[in-house]
Amino acid sequence: MRTLISTAFVSLDGVMEGPGGEPGYRNTGWTFKDIDFDPAAYALKAQEQEEAAAMLLGRASYEAFSAVWPGMTTEFPRYNAMPKYVVSSTLREQDLVSNWGEITVLRSLDDVAALKETEGGPIIVQGSAELNRNLADAGLIDRYHLLVFPVLLGAGKRLFSGTDKDKQNLALVDSESYGNGVQKLIYNVTR
Repeated sequence: MRTLISTAFVSLDGVMEGPGGEPGYRNTGWTFKDIDFDPAAYALKAQEQEEAAAMLLGRASYEAFSAVWPGMTTEFPRYNAMPKYVVSSTLREQDLVSNWGEITVLRSLDDVAALKETEGGPIIVQGSAELNRNLADAGLIDRYHLLVFPVLLGAGKRLFSGTDKDKQNLALVDSESYGNGVQKLIYNVTR
């Protein structure tokens, strides 16, 4: 069974929307505005590229990333080369870009569960707030890689849903604090 890893830049109050400057969110770019850059805080991103064997995205994140990441050959060489899976009930095969390697559209969470049953290495979920919430609610996420930023954003797309559900325990497997206030937290989901 493959491990499904959710990775996110998240504010202390759980918002993950617009961390890199994406348009349409009032606090867009919050990961670098008024926060000192510390390269050590981002070492997790290189580690993830080495560990992951495939990438899983929701439709909106796919559309945003596929327009930019194929040209970022220095920053994302392994991500660009690995297979990508997009969870969408509306995305058509003819809408997929042709310059970003192997891309497969999955139509449901059942398709994601079936993908997890295949042979291969870890699958990393990038961005995709709604998909992350749905995967967590369905019990499909196995690990969280979080970079928690010392900001409170209030409104915005959140990593975790507000669904009324049973408590989910997590086991902290790695953590680190950085001089700029960012904290790395890696949790395995306890089953």
